[in-house]
Amino acid sequence: MRKALVLVAVVLLGLVAVAVAEDGDAIVGLWLTEPSTGGHAHVEISRAGNTYSGKIVWVEIPLYPADDEMGMGGQSRVDRNNPDPALRKAPTVGLVVVRDFVYAGENQWKDGFIYDPDNGKTYRCKARLQGDTLKLRGYIGISLLGRNALWTRVRQPPVTPSPAR
Repeated sequence: MRKALVLVAVVLLGLVAVAVAEDGDAIVGLWLTEPSTGGHAHVEISRAGNTYSGKIVWVEIPLYPADDEMGMGGQSRVDRNNPDPALRKAPTVGLVVVRDFVYAGENQWKDGFIYDPDNGKTYRCKARLQGDTLKLRGYIGISLLGRNALWTRVRQPPVTPSPAR
């Protein structure tokens, strides 16, 4: 009897752990950012262990305009404002822009960071999921001193199988 109770307790603890992971995984997926100098972007957020990170997988305007102030007209967008000169030639697509988020419960993630490729700065960040909108709050020091960004979930159309012949 005692072994059965221990087994039930272990199974229940496992189910609780899975439920927490599933709630935290609500942030996983493809997100449309607000426009920046490169237009809109898609950021793909994924989980690794207990943390969540996201990288740019698509940009609306992949090339710099012909009249680019830094003479890069027609070239692919890169992380040219990165504070580390060795990283300034890294392509924008593939750039990790959110990282280290930890699920805090109730559709909230904390202890993360967000990188702004337009100015090369990294900010502390927290996030809240409301339906298909991800509200990010980037800040320095305390959350009161920062700015919000709203990202929208990208819903890809389901793949429809070809009709049988």
